[in-house]
Amino acid sequence: MHSDPKRLRELSPATALRHLGSVPIGRIVFTAHALPAIRPVNHVLIDGDVVLRCHAGAALLGAIGQVVAYEADAIDPDTHAGWSVIVTGKAEEVTDADERAHVEQLLDPHVDLTMVHVVRIRPELITGFELIDVTQGTVTQGANDLIA
Repeated sequence: MHSDPKRLRELSPATALRHLGSVPIGRIVFTAHALPAIRPVNHVLIDGDVVLRCHAGAALLGAIGQVVAYEADAIDPDTHAGWSVIVTGKAEEVTDADERAHVEQLLDPHVDLTMVHVVRIRPELITGFELIDVTQGTVTQGANDLIA
């Protein structure tokens, strides 16, 4: 199936974070053994930070202290319309017991493993774009916050 061409529009950081908060799964990009590594994980947005949980021995524990990227998207496979957001920042482990308990209430694991670590990414750079159907002028939600 051939789809119509799409217009690429940049999202404001606020709109990008709203989109990111609207989906439960993304991908964390980090360095493991001097090579790029990507892991799909579920996340929650708390006060603008991307927060995730992981099990003991998870490869992404090596990302703590590193600058990482976190990407999530929602792009329709048929129309190719949708959005993509990338947050870049330093990954840090959440050690405060109250904060950890709060995250554990908000974020259930999607795999059958005991999640003992909580990792926070504080965004230093937020980028996002939207693919818009130019023939119909259709835009996904949050279009009023787009950067021209």
